[in-house]
Amino acid sequence: MNVIRTKIPDALLIEPKVFGDDRGFFFESFNEKQFAAAIGKTVYFVQDNHSKSEQGVLRGLHYQIQQPQGKLVRVVSGEVFDVAVDIRKSSPSFGKWVGAVLSAENKRQMWIPEGFAHGFVVTSDSAEFLYKTTDYWAPEYERCIAWNDPALGIKWPIDGSPILSGKDQNGTSLADAEVFA
Repeated sequence: MNVIRTKIPDALLIEPKVFGDDRGFFFESFNEKQFAAAIGKTVYFVQDNHSKSEQGVLRGLHYQIQQPQGKLVRVVSGEVFDVAVDIRKSSPSFGKWVGAVLSAENKRQMWIPEGFAHGFVVTSDSAEFLYKTTDYWAPEYERCIAWNDPALGIKWPIDGSPILSGKDQNGTSLADAEVFA
């Protein structure tokens, strides 16, 4: 696997080695030993999630203030623009974000460590999104930062308004959000 460092050192893009021929392709989507070497520690995933969304759907920016989740995310159908925002107050990159196109075609994955808010917008007709998490979903601890908070200045590749859930319509600003120490 090829590990690509982003401008926020803890958030990583991962490109698997893909073996393809006229029959199709094969790749190893996760290898614990290689992943631990890439991120510098061993993590254990406890939950896998799968979502499908239509073009223009934006989910995020989500995080859990307790039981924080590290996420290894990828797309198996379609394409998304994926975003990780560092919300660790003690981090030199606090309030900064990184974004990348993840698609079924490029097979890239993104590692979003604990202490980050995460979101994505679907840029293809639809997309199926898979993610592994290091802790269980705990709705009582889930928080949402506004996708369009001007303090973040995320450059989402969308025209017009995205399709949002009620929770995402009511996201708070980073300045008013509960964040990590």
